Amino acid sequence: MRPGPGGSEGASTLTTPNGSPVEVRRSARRTRTVAAFWEDGTAVVAIPARFTAAQEREWVHKMLAKLHRQGKRQAAAGRRRPATDEALAAHAAQLSAQYLGGRSVPISVRWVSNQNSRWGSATPAEGTIRLSDKLRPMPQWVIDYVLLHELAHLLVASHNAAFWKLLEAYPETQRAKAFLEGVSFATSRGMDKDAD
Repeated sequence: MRPGPGGSEGASTLTTPNGSPVEVRRSARRTRTVAAFWEDGTAVVAIPARFTAAQEREWVHKMLAKLHRQGKRQAAAGRRRPATDEALAAHAAQLSAQYLGGRSVPISVRWVSNQNSRWGSATPAEGTIRLSDKLRPMPQWVIDYVLLHELAHLLVASHNAAFWKLLEAYPETQRAKAFLEGVSFATSRGMDKDAD
């Protein structure tokens, strides 16, 4: 957290629950309103310059909670479902910024119809990511997990401890893995055709 004018020097570094850095920006032009947004993997809280240290603490806490709720709502509602390759690439950039500090920067991200045994794949040497069309009807939080999984592979090729550490920041990792395992199990036994 960078203290602005009147900020508390020597304050410990502030982070979100998932470990992302937080920056407080004080503005003389901002008189009453407070805003919060994501910028390059950092949660930014913009407050009026005149706020006291106590007001700063109160509003940072409120706005980080609001950012967290917005993220959960968007993931649950699936409003961000990327339909085109361009939308998928833009969404990948957003996820990289939010969960990977913007370090994973693919050259291309696209939907493909020729992946029958995998949900997604990445080629680190080329910086490319492909997601299976079979993901399209699934919940957005599942698509986000697969996309983050492949983004993480651009940083760490194997499924080692460093790789899984990158995915710890995403709150739906374990839930999405279980969901995909269930779909794979049902599909392998023809159960997906039985449900009417």
